[in-house]
Amino acid sequence: MKQIKGPGIYLAQFAGNDMPFNSFPDICNWAAGLGFKGIQVPTWDDRLFDLETAAKSQDYCDEIKGIASQAGLEITELSTHLQGQLVAVNPAYDQMFDGFAPKHLQNNPRARTEWAVQQMKYAAKASQRLGLKGHATFSGALLWHTMYPWPQRPAGLVEQGFAELAKRWLPILNAFDEAGVNVCYELHPGEDLHDGVTFERFLTAVDNHPRANILYDPSHFVLQQLDYLAFIDIYHERIKAFHVKDAEFNPNGRCGVYGGYQDWIDRPGRFRSLGDGQIDFKAIFSKLTQYNFDGWAVMEWECCIKHPLDGAAEGAKFISEHLIKPTDKAFDDFAGVEKNVAMNNKILGIK
Repeated sequence: MKQIKGPGIYLAQFAGNDMPFNSFPDICNWAAGLGFKGIQVPTWDDRLFDLETAAKSQDYCDEIKGIASQAGLEITELSTHLQGQLVAVNPAYDQMFDGFAPKHLQNNPRARTEWAVQQMKYAAKASQRLGLKGHATFSGALLWHTMYPWPQRPAGLVEQGFAELAKRWLPILNAFDEAGVNVCYELHPGEDLHDGVTFERFLTAVDNHPRANILYDPSHFVLQQLDYLAFIDIYHERIKAFHVKDAEFNPNGRCGVYGGYQDWIDRPGRFRSLGDGQIDFKAIFSKLTQYNFDGWAVMEWECCIKHPLDGAAEGAKFISEHLIKPTDKAFDDFAGVEKNVAMNNKILGIK
């Protein structure tokens, strides 16, 4: 068995205009000071990272790696969650997602999509230059507004939606294949890829592309009431990245999975800081270790109650305490005997 690496931290929720969160060297030193060993880097925040330059310049990538290394950190993955979202946007969401794109592309969906696809291709090359094996992103969505089948979905709608999604992603997946990097889709409500069934639909549409893989985040499965442990048993071969984020689901007589349009703090399903929710991380780390996952355990903070700096400080310790050093021996090795074909044949009744 292999060992999970960690602890890592996703920087997206911590980047800001104040020190130490407004520059790459400073945020690296902050993360290392809390005990983190890895950082997942958002590629849309130019206070921390320049994606196009990274795609075109090995010197820049070496500089970024050097800054992280000087702080005692490794880059776990790059993230293009915002750009990936813009690869596929249903017109119903145009205005709400326009803020994810540069201002000069807003109110221009076609140009916005072309920009997003190019960003993804830059991410493939940048990941290659940084020596990374996985990349974190969203799939975008053409069908999400039809998630609940009322009115009845027209025949063929779902198939056409996934065919179009695959058409948009195949050139990107091929670019990542050329770079030797896995695309790890975070299965997330709001995306067309949000559970095992939708991931399987996508895999079929992209002809089981080897670079189409999963960023496993159990918090999104708790909110959907999906069995997050059985998910690992089913899809472990495609799990190539891991967000460690806690959540809880407390349904009541007034509200359930859909949340009633309430703020996060009032929803039955809500994200929590590590250790404050309901997720069985001991079982998760055990299963991932059992299946030889050797990627990074990366904390993502989205708690609606606890301060982010407290969540980060506690998160490094939490992940470290859940990492498992795999055994190199069987518990009953003391009772073993040397291989003896003749004796085995006798036990089996073979002459």
